[in-house]
Amino acid sequence: MPHDPPTTGPRNDPLVPLGSPNAAAHAATWGAIHGAVKWGLISAFAVTGASILSPVVRGLTIQFRVYLWMCPTAVGSMVEADRRLVRYEHEVRRRRRELVRDVREAEMRREMEEVEALERAARRRREKEKE
Repeated sequence: MPHDPPTTGPRNDPLVPLGSPNAAAHAATWGAIHGAVKWGLISAFAVTGASILSPVVRGLTIQFRVYLWMCPTAVGSMVEADRRLVRYEHEVRRRRRELVRDVREAEMRREMEEVEALERAARRRREKEKE
């Protein structure tokens, strides 16, 4: 896709917390709009082409032709909304894993600094005892 709408609200927006229902609804809504437009255009061209080429389709009522156009539009909207929502869920999980990893790394760094400080203090004590 050339342009994907954002899967969440504005980045670093304190009003849209990570994994919020509003952000998920935003992602699903953009997916539904994209799917409806995409499949609506495809099905409109298909129905128009079939009307031009096929005498059977030409004999159908306008209402049935609109039905043939609307069905793929609605299904495409649902499929794309679901696809975007799944992608959003994966993004939230990825961000949460990153946050957990960052917290673990910070804790490890803090522990390493603490161990190094204890080792320096122990070395100083040994040096004082030797004197």
